[in-house]
Amino acid sequence: MKKFLIIIGIMLGLAVLGVGGYAFYLYDSAKDAVSEMHEKIETDKPKPVITGKEEDLKPISIMLLGVDEREGDSGRSDTIIIVAVDPKEDKMLMFSIPRDTRTEIVGKGMDDKINHAYAFGGTQMAMDTVENFLDTPIDYYVKVNMESFKDIVDAVGGVNVNNPRAFDYEGYSFPAGQQELEGKEALAYSRMRYEDPKGDLGRNDRQRQVINSIIDKGARVSSITKFDNILDILSDNVKTNMTFQEMKDIQKNYKGARRNQQSTEIKSSGKMINGTYYGIVDDSERNRIHDLLNEYLN
Repeated sequence: MKKFLIIIGIMLGLAVLGVGGYAFYLYDSAKDAVSEMHEKIETDKPKPVITGKEEDLKPISIMLLGVDEREGDSGRSDTIIIVAVDPKEDKMLMFSIPRDTRTEIVGKGMDDKINHAYAFGGTQMAMDTVENFLDTPIDYYVKVNMESFKDIVDAVGGVNVNNPRAFDYEGYSFPAGQQELEGKEALAYSRMRYEDPKGDLGRNDRQRQVINSIIDKGARVSSITKFDNILDILSDNVKTNMTFQEMKDIQKNYKGARRNQQSTEIKSSGKMINGTYYGIVDDSERNRIHDLLNEYLN
């Protein structure tokens, strides 16, 4: 799911830390937690400039990977979200790549569903495959175990969403309109797709709502008292190639972009191939997404 942007919520949360002993404790705890979360991937791409003078700052791209990992199973990515941030214009693009999207699995030598890349080769293969699909380099990734999602939502005090249509799922009822959800409710709200007329696209939209609410909650002073609890959850369930310093720099120089966010949907057509359903994204749609990304990443 999308608990990944939770990491960005952490960055934004750092912005509200005050001075004094408790602030130092939070800073020190965050540094320790991030060291546990840090995980490198192989890349020949230089890191973007994210600190220094405002005119020198470069746009950044982030892949948010929600994985479903169970004991004895290599797991697979349940959710893939791409975030592009332009610090000069303070704007952010966020969109989901549907999990059934058929594409080349880089390093496997075959076409398959894009979410299978993680099962075949972990984060490295998922990153390589997504970059190839988008024809765009990705600077950072944040991987979150889906099982932690409900704990993260509860740690920030719940999330606020605006449900476009009423539905029931996993024993919960979600009326249309604004509502506040606890962790288990938010997980169910984000998972439903078969009863949604928009299918995966509808689910992706609901997931982005939850992520944005987590970010907003994480950036508020009222969340500071829960910060150490959030860090415990994240250190056990999150991996990222961001260093602690990079998180601080992104928080400082890119946080304004969250208030100017655009989203889009990747359009595909369903097709059965050898008895398996795939989402087929044609070349014109891939070019549209690539060009849109370039508007944010220059």
